Amino acid sequence: MERAQLEALVQRLYAGMEGNRVIVEEADGAGRPLRMFDEPLVGIGSAADPLFDEYKKPEAVGPWHRSPKEWLAEAQTVISLFFPISEEARKSNRGCPEEPSLEWLYCRIEGNEYLRTFIAGLRDSLRQEGYSACAPALDERFCAFMNQKPDTGSETEVYGSMWSERHAAYICGLGTFGLSKGIITRKGMAGRFASLVTSLELEADVRPYQGLYDYCIQCGQCIERCPVHAISAEGKEHLPCHNWLLHVKKHHAPRLGCGKCQTAVPCECGIPGDAGQRFHNL
Repeated sequence: MERAQLEALVQRLYAGMEGNRVIVEEADGAGRPLRMFDEPLVGIGSAADPLFDEYKKPEAVGPWHRSPKEWLAEAQTVISLFFPISEEARKSNRGCPEEPSLEWLYCRIEGNEYLRTFIAGLRDSLRQEGYSACAPALDERFCAFMNQKPDTGSETEVYGSMWSERHAAYICGLGTFGLSKGIITRKGMAGRFASLVTSLELEADVRPYQGLYDYCIQCGQCIERCPVHAISAEGKEHLPCHNWLLHVKKHHAPRLGCGKCQTAVPCECGIPGDAGQRFHNL
């Protein structure tokens, strides 16, 4: 399978897979249709990229982070997908500085189920073509840590997981981090990631950046947008963000979400300012 064939497969799955269109139900019982995600961007990385080992350092993700070959011994390639949130959903969340829109909450919860179905479909399609494939987020070995001590001998309570979709996206050339710790892609930050590792051997994309924060212009608008002041010029604190999401869930269960730092900011749907111009000049 060539790169073009993989991208055609992703396009077919996007066009034919159910779950991306939902009915947003209002409190009065009225409902309206919503398409949650635009067609995904595809990024390709090498399973042997040394950055995966760098992620095991305490100052990066942490020693609990598994490399591609720890998920799949015969892994050759990492495929990362970025699903931009639709304009309708993004627009709905630009308003009230605290209360997330219903559309955004659907993209977080129903959207997550759609992404799980999508990446499982891509994994199974590759297997049908004769390649081994593993989606770490769907694997029974996967574990996320929410203010917990991972089983690595560490005494530090962390927010993290055994596979970081954002860090995989960085390696695969999809974008760099912003102050809010999201990834800024050429379609912006407002979106969700999914990935898998596979024995299919493809040429890795050349990353059009060198630093972790090359696409962030440090404008500080995400700092102003955060309802609980979890973001500063030094970065993001996970605990107040996590507690805010739990607060939102009390009012909107089973849904939760926020996304204020991803909407009504320069990096919402593209690479901002001078960083964006540098990217287009490459």
